[in-house]
Amino acid sequence: MAATDVVGQTAGGGGPPAAAADLASHLRIGVMRLSRRLRVERTGDDLTLTQLSVLGTLARHGALPIGAIAAHENVKPPSMTRTVAYLEELGLVTRRPSATDGRQVVVDLTAAAQRVMDADRRRRDAWLAQRLAALSPAQRALLRDVAPLLDELAAS
Repeated sequence: MAATDVVGQTAGGGGPPAAAADLASHLRIGVMRLSRRLRVERTGDDLTLTQLSVLGTLARHGALPIGAIAAHENVKPPSMTRTVAYLEELGLVTRRPSATDGRQVVVDLTAAAQRVMDADRRRRDAWLAQRLAALSPAQRALLRDVAPLLDELAAS
């Protein structure tokens, strides 16, 4: 009898078996539902998810040219230019000339943007922490072990 791994794949097998496809489906649905529920808990109600995502990209990567932001967000630069212009009107980003290329404009977060993002993160973290507190210690330990795996999957 052949050895199987945790998703039921036979060692040396030629593709994912039904168990792996079933796990993929359940995981996809669960992650999508959790993501949707966390979006409901967000603050910054006057900002779209796209605008919040741009702020998050700048928070993670630092000041970037509009083309680089567009690439991170998988949109066309003209579309990102409009988004950045609106965020600038709200006082959430600033534009300045690039230190290395005078033809480029670099977009950076303002302190107001950081406050919006911090409030948003606190609210969603509080909601999730409350839900996690209702789980058993064993369930929380399992999720603690799974969280890095989800990050790894998302990065691949």
